[in-house]
Amino acid sequence: MNKTYDYIVAGAGCAGMSLLMRMASDPFFTSKQILVVDADDKNLNDRTWCFWEKDADIFEPIVHHQWEELDFFSNHFSQVMDIAPYQYKMIRGIDFYAYVKNTIASLPNIEWKKASVKRLLGATEKQVSQTTSPNLTPAGIELNDGTAIYASYVFSSILFDPIPATSNDYHFLQHFTGWEIETVSPCFNPVKAVFMDFRVSQEHGTTFMYVLPTSTTKALVEYTLFTERLLPEEAYEKAIRDYIGSELKIQDYTIVHREKGVIPMTTHNFPRYQDNHIYIGIAGGEAKASSGYAFKSIQKRTAAIVKALKQGKSLAINKSFAEKKGHLYDAVLLHVLHYQKMAGDQVFADIFKGNKAADVLSFLDNESSLFTDLKIMSSVPTRIFLPAALQEMTKLGKH
Repeated sequence: MNKTYDYIVAGAGCAGMSLLMRMASDPFFTSKQILVVDADDKNLNDRTWCFWEKDADIFEPIVHHQWEELDFFSNHFSQVMDIAPYQYKMIRGIDFYAYVKNTIASLPNIEWKKASVKRLLGATEKQVSQTTSPNLTPAGIELNDGTAIYASYVFSSILFDPIPATSNDYHFLQHFTGWEIETVSPCFNPVKAVFMDFRVSQEHGTTFMYVLPTSTTKALVEYTLFTERLLPEEAYEKAIRDYIGSELKIQDYTIVHREKGVIPMTTHNFPRYQDNHIYIGIAGGEAKASSGYAFKSIQKRTAAIVKALKQGKSLAINKSFAEKKGHLYDAVLLHVLHYQKMAGDQVFADIFKGNKAADVLSFLDNESSLFTDLKIMSSVPTRIFLPAALQEMTKLGKH
């Protein structure tokens, strides 16, 4: 494959396609040769992304549904939350993929290749002469068939190796199974969603339900856990079935869509770049360690990359102060959960009980002020969280 590229996007998941969409929407990249490589056609509704934001962003046209009120339930505290100025939004995977693919379909400078990426490649002197930007040390990928392709930059969201299980890090998983169900008669309020319902068994660890209604007869019901181990497949199915029957009081329904997934919630310090390989998505550490949310942080990161490219600045973009601060807070929570010093449902109940919902959402997005941070941290028991914070700060000081 002799063609040269300015950019290679390795992996067409949320991060890769978000970056691609931002490039495709900006005239600056019209003259850039871009290659996208993924082993999948991306034509299935394999996942749903939910996130909160104040202002419309680039994917606003495909928001499937949004809510301005959220329910929080636990055995310790429950409330209806007005989340203004935020809206809680849902984007379906099939809409996301189609939107990006339709956008790039007519752009001659963007090429889609269906293939598996075996590994990332470094540069050699011979390869330097093959790149579109000879002043840059090129980066490359090797496909499973042995083909090597090079560009000025490779943006990779592929986790080639398991996340290292070091003793200094916590390794939780956000694992979930969701059913989109349709009922015969109206059962849901489509203007309000259940953000977290902890009134389910906590025997495995931090466990809750989402209920995301998109009409009076249709909703996504999702069973979610923050734990260090997965459950047997039948356990997820039984939990959803029991919840729909006992808590939602629904007996007559049809499952119209199923989804499941596993997202790492880890304090592992993912590298963001190595030479001209730029790591994005989960591979770039963009899944929030304390919640598993990634969509919003991916949008921030891809927007920052596009801005840096346009300005001719280095893409060696390290974490901001706000991100480092958030990493510490995440580590403290996972410390508390790992050592079972306090149950997760109680932690979240204390935080939401003592603070405005919008402040909590800002805190979870690493966008809160130090004053808000202190107020939220004072909502949980100091005798538990302060020693944990001191231990995690000591760890950071050693690196």
